[in-house]
Amino acid sequence: MKTILVPFDFSEEAENALEFAKGLATIVHGNLKLLHVIEIPTAQNFNTTGEVGLGGEEINNIFIVELVEKRKKQIAEIKEKHQNLPYKFSTKMVFGNPYAGISNEVSEIKADIIIMGSKGSSGLEELLIGSNTEKVVRHAKCPVITIKGRVLPSDIKSIILASDFTEDNGEIIKPLKTLQESLGAELHLIKVNTPNSFENSRDSKAKIKGFIAEHQLDHVTFEIYNCDSEEDGIIQYAEDNNIDMIAMATHGRTGFMHLLSGSIAEDVVNHSKRPVWTMKIK
Repeated sequence: MKTILVPFDFSEEAENALEFAKGLATIVHGNLKLLHVIEIPTAQNFNTTGEVGLGGEEINNIFIVELVEKRKKQIAEIKEKHQNLPYKFSTKMVFGNPYAGISNEVSEIKADIIIMGSKGSSGLEELLIGSNTEKVVRHAKCPVITIKGRVLPSDIKSIILASDFTEDNGEIIKPLKTLQESLGAELHLIKVNTPNSFENSRDSKAKIKGFIAEHQLDHVTFEIYNCDSEEDGIIQYAEDNNIDMIAMATHGRTGFMHLLSGSIAEDVVNHSKRPVWTMKIK
């Protein structure tokens, strides 16, 4: 967990994500990369030390050039604050679609984790539009931590992993263990029983104990929790037990199948006030 990517749009949520990332980079002595994407019709790359050529109408060009100059100054101020710290820090600015820019950067720098802010969404907006955060959560090739409010790694004393503890979910445990050990956190394993997806406690406990033994988990507890829905059960358990972070696997479904099945992880990311760690199951 050495290379940390922070998509940054100068919002309050992005500032919170950067603060969390700075704390994590300090702990792991990592490489922290800040990425800013300017969303315009053209898709040209721009490095903070380079130049850019623009086409189109003159008034739009002037607006874009002014915006670029403003962002260059703001990013330079951020870089100035990252001198002589126990981790490497770099920045990059690109033009285009935010999700595409983030995805390209993940591949280019081989990011180990993405930390990004999220406002969350609900209702019709959530159904029709979705957010760049949701797209990253659904498709990213590495774990993603979404941050809603101001929180630091030192605040994370407990992590809940919500799962059905099948073999498919085993692939996420290695990077989650790395995070748990880096933060010195307690791990809580939870299986949410719902009326539509019920499993007797004996079977659930056997699966969870087998999961703990197989992956040699330490500082871990487990519980079966009953609720009307998986999403509500996860959030309610975290609230009732003062859990600091939620961890889940997600599937990269798209299009009509995603609309039909939805994603519990994306719902939790949207509605939880706590940081949420997610990783896509391949």
